[in-house]
This record gives sequence, structure tokens and C-alpha cells, in this order.
Amino acid sequence: MTGDRDVADLAVGADAFTERGAGLEVAVVGAGALGATVAYDLAREGADVTLYDRETVAAGSSGRAAGVCYDAFADPLDAEVGSEAIERFRALSGDETFPFVECPYVWLAREGDAERANAVREQVERMQAEGVVAIELDADALGERFPSLRTDDVAVAAVAGAAGYTDPAQYTACLAAAATGAGATLETETPVSIRTDPPRVVLENGAAREVDAVVVAAGAHTRQLLADVGVEIAMKPYRVQALVASGEFAEPMCYDATGDFYLRPHPDGILAGNGTELREANPDAYDREANPGFADDLRGRVRHRAPGLECSIDRAWAGLCTATPDRDPLVGRLQAGLYVATGFHGHGFMRAPAIGNRLADQVLGGDGIDAFDPTRFDGDEAFAIVEGMTLEESD
Repeated sequence: MTGDRDVADLAVGADAFTERGAGLEVAVVGAGALGATVAYDLAREGADVTLYDRETVAAGSSGRAAGVCYDAFADPLDAEVGSEAIERFRALSGDETFPFVECPYVWLAREGDAERANAVREQVERMQAEGVVAIELDADALGERFPSLRTDDVAVAAVAGAAGYTDPAQYTACLAAAATGAGATLETETPVSIRTDPPRVVLENGAAREVDAVVVAAGAHTRQLLADVGVEIAMKPYRVQALVASGEFAEPMCYDATGDFYLRPHPDGILAGNGTELREANPDAYDREANPGFADDLRGRVRHRAPGLECSIDRAWAGLCTATPDRDPLVGRLQAGLYVATGFHGHGFMRAPAIGNRLADQVLGGDGIDAFDPTRFDGDEAFAIVEGMTLEESD
């Protein structure tokens, strides 16, 4: 954990910024990690911000996220965004805000899995060429560095040092509170619909508020909110699963590509997951409980990789991620006064500090992120959902 800031300090920090947003009214729809970050970054620049959510802060995907954070991407933009996010997690964390625990991130492929082993080696080369701190390890070196892991079946592994984990719900609550401290208004338990030309939000009682910009960061519900005003986006929600189990496990965070799961330390022991369902889910009617047999199956895989764990299941659950045709998110301006952030393939929380900041900058007149431009698709594209955490994420 780093820093000793509290929520009040985050709001006070706004004094160091210009009043770029003075006179600008913005409605942010969705009080998850991204929405709360956008609201905070806009409010500290002087914008009049209202953050809406149909439920409570972090009630959706952010509250069910794994909290794994790293910059281990071979793509230069992904690595840059990941690095920015890590730095903000470090800077904003503290005893009175939210924890950020520095922890190495390891990814590996097993013996007999030549395709994934080659992918790990290629990724490390590309990361190093881009200045990302990543080191290739063989089985012996991995076991010496991380004795908590079983390594006798590992063909190759890699480790990234710029990594850590946090509590997603705590981060989101902290940023939402900091946004209100900087002058934003938080409206939870307040379902809204959106309208365009001019941009506005409409409450359930029909009351409307006209604003200069609407930012839709409502996770899996984003597509429907936009479709209601005739704006189609190429995004599909899909279901993922995770669990928390007992045991003592200090480090590292680990992605076993061959075994198709990840794990990280957790205050109650260990958090592990994947359980991805490669089909579209209904965000209003998906099962939030883990599938029968999921926990037992994953526990077996986890104990194979970390054999010293007690691994008694504490709880298991399901959440939603969002997919796009090219695996890159949809972030930025859709049309005059309308912005979106969705489609992160499970990487939305770990990128929230950076993506939220960049999207706020675009709302204030900045350039945005060209590669993530949401208008690069027509919105009616047919595409298959693919795994979120995969070695292909760095291609």
C-alpha cells in the first residue's frame, strides 16, 4: 500500500488544476469505477457534474471485478494506458482511501503447450522493446523467485513488476466520494434514460435535465441506454465467474494460460477466476451466482498451481464483462454532447484511472484516444465473444 491521503485530500487537490470545465454541465450515467473516475476528473476541473446510477455505487461489474492491475501489454497504447493507470492507483491510494498492494504479475505456459509458450516469449520481447519492464523466466528461476507456485510443469513464464491489486468496490466508492468533495452531485437509486439533440437525462417521473454532455459508462447496460435513442454500438455483454478461497498466499498474481485461470492474493486468502461463458448475456436477467461445479473445478486448478493452499471455498459469484469485435474498448465521442466508455473485455477496472482521466479530458475539449474511437464501428457488426484474459490480449 502506498500513500497516506484521504478522500478530502483528493478533492482539495483540485485547487492545483485549471478551471477548464467552468460553466460546463455534464451528466455521467453509471457509478462504477469508470463513471466515478470521469466524474471526479471533470469535477476537479470545475465542471458541474451529476453522477447517476440506477442502483448504488459499484453495484454492477465494478463491485464484482477481480482488482488485478498491471501494464503487461505488448501493444504500445495498451502498455501506456496500463502504466498510467498503475501510477494513478499508487498516487490515489492510502490508508484512508483504498488499498493498492504492489505485487508482481506472472503469466505462464505449461510443457506441451508450444503455441502459448512461444506467445509468452514473443510478448516479453515486444514489451521490452517498448520499455515495459518484463522478464522471461524458466521453470527453475520461477520456482526460486516464487516458491508458493508449482513450477515443474512450466515451459516458460514471464513476470512484470509494475503491477498490484486493490479492492474495486473501495476504489469506486473513494472516487465517487472524492467527486462529490470536488463539487459533483451523486444520485444513486436514480434510473435515468438519455436523450440527444440537445443532450439530456430523463428521470423516471419524466423530469428532464438538459446538459452540455452525457457520458454513458453503465457497463453492460450501456448498449441499451444508447439504443433507446437510436445509437447502436458494437458491444456484447458476457458472463464471467470468480471465487475467494481460504489460505495464505502473499505473491505473485498469476495467469496460467494453459490452465485458463488467474489468481491473486486476497485478504481472506486467494481470489481466482475466469469461468468465461462465450455467449451473450442479458444484463437484466443473468445469474449472479456461480455455476454448479465451477468452484470445485477451479479450486482443483488453483491447487495444482499453488499446492500449499488450504483453498476452502468462501464464496463464488458471477459478473458481466463487455466485448467488442476487435477486443479494444469503445471510448470517446459518439456524437455532439454524447460520450461512451464500454467494451473492455474484463480490463475496464484496471484501466479505469487512466481511461476515466482521458475521457474527461476529451469532454473538456481534448483529443481522445483514436484507437478506441467508438464510431470506428457501425454498431450492427456480427462478431463472436472471445476470452478476456488471454495471451492474445497483447497482440
